[in-house]
Formats: sequence, structure tokens, C-alpha cells
Amino acid sequence: MRYGVNLLNFGSGTTPESLVRQATDARDLGLEFAMISDHIAVTEDVHTVYPAPFYDQFVLAAHLAGRVPGLRLGTTITVIPYRHPLQTARMAANIDRLNDAGFILGAGVGWSAAEYEVLGVPFRERGAITDEYLAAIRAAWAEDPTSFRGRYVSYEGVRTAPAPATSPHLPVWVGGNSPAAQVRAARLGEGWHPFMPTLEALRDALPRLAREAEAAGRPVPALVPRLQIRLGQQEATAERPLGHGSADQIRADLETLAELGATDVLLDTYPGTPDERADAEADRKVLELVMSTAP
Repeated sequence: MRYGVNLLNFGSGTTPESLVRQATDARDLGLEFAMISDHIAVTEDVHTVYPAPFYDQFVLAAHLAGRVPGLRLGTTITVIPYRHPLQTARMAANIDRLNDAGFILGAGVGWSAAEYEVLGVPFRERGAITDEYLAAIRAAWAEDPTSFRGRYVSYEGVRTAPAPATSPHLPVWVGGNSPAAQVRAARLGEGWHPFMPTLEALRDALPRLAREAEAAGRPVPALVPRLQIRLGQQEATAERPLGHGSADQIRADLETLAELGATDVLLDTYPGTPDERADAEADRKVLELVMSTAP
């Protein structure tokens, strides 16, 4: 399995220099990729969890591509309805070409109704919009010039190069833990990217993922989870998210993921609230411990 890190692109003290240090530390610890989260309008509900300043994921990825060679970059996740699909397709393809190690487009629906309202996008239609926009993004990558007709977006004869026709390794990782996200991953993604999954949930979801992919006539998406790493005392509950607990438990979780066929695992040191957030050195020590024992 390959390991990556969720870069913390927000909060007091976050600077261009600290972000480069995060990425450089990750590469030096043996992590192969780094992914970046997404918000455009930092509404109050977003600010409570991910306080400003919040650095744009695509701008930051382009910044890091020129400063931390050898590290694959990506998004965890891009909220697909926030941007026109041609804009997303072009930005992802451009960064993929500019970064020798490539780019991963993480894709999801997001959660902030307030942010959707500010951006003028209908929150209740976010699933349908995401499905259509992902299809449009893939169409833009497949052919240049490209045309697409849908309910939410239509265009004809648009040139979008550079596109993955010349960078064939740009995958889509579909985020989300719900059955709808699993169907989306099977139909429109190369990977399924759940966040904080439990072992029971994964064992329940993987057969569904395989069935949906077979029905769509596509390969089964890779299992590429994002684990929140909370190192502490051993936890025994059945609902324990993978990545929570003692060092031995986390090591066993990674071994189990390998047995389930996971190809990539994203490690996330953010505890979920700014009050609990550790400093950069503490995060580095956690990542170093995980990587020293990872299978």
C-alpha cells in the first residue's frame, strides 16, 4: 500500500512556508502523496471546524508542485458542484502535467448548506449535480475538443487541453461513505475514498461496490480510504473508526486494509476541531510512528 497525508491548509499560523514544510516532511517520512481539502466561501459553520485562513486547494497544489518534487498531489475532496466542470477538469489536468509525480482528483458533494447558498448552488440537488459534473469532467479529459449535454451543464466544441489523454494516470477518487457515494465511485471513479470508516462498514460496502461496478461495466474502484489518526488508549468498541486507538491497533488496521485490497491510505492528523489541533511537530511524530510500523 501507498501512504499519503492530508495537508492542513487552514487555521491560525498556517502560512505558505508552513505548508511547504508539511509537504516536505511528508515526503521525507516516506509518504508518497499529499491531499488538500476544499472550501471556497468560509461561512460561519465552515470557520467553526476549519478556521480561516483557508488556502485554495488547486492554487496550493500548483504552489507545492514547484517546490516539493517527487510528491504526488491531490484533493480530499473537491466539492464538485462548486465549480464549472470545465474549470475543474482544466485545473486538475494542468496540475497533473505540471507535477512530475501526478495528481489525484478527489470528488465529493460537500456538507455545508450555508456555503452552497452563498455560491448560489442548490444544496438539495448536490448529488445529481456531482454525478453530471463528473461525467462532464471525464468527457473533457477523454476528447479534445469536447462536447457535453446535460441538465445542469451543456457545451459544444470546447478545447480543454492539456488533458489526461497525454497524462493517463490522473484518477478520480470518489469520497463519501454513503451507498450513493459507493454507486458514484463504481460508475465514475477509479477509487472509493471513504472517511473514518469502520471495519464493519467496509466489509458491508465492498460487495456493493463490486456489484455496482459490474453493472456499469467498469473495473471495481480501488479502496483508498482516509483515516483520521487518533493515537491513544486501546479502543474496543465495534464502532471504532479505523485509525483510532493504540499504536498496535492502528498497525493492525493498516494490515487489515491491505488484506481488503486497499491500494492507498490517506493519513489525517486533524482531530476535527481547532481546539484539539496539535502543533506541527506533534503531527510529524504521529506520522513518523505510523510510518515506522506500517506494513
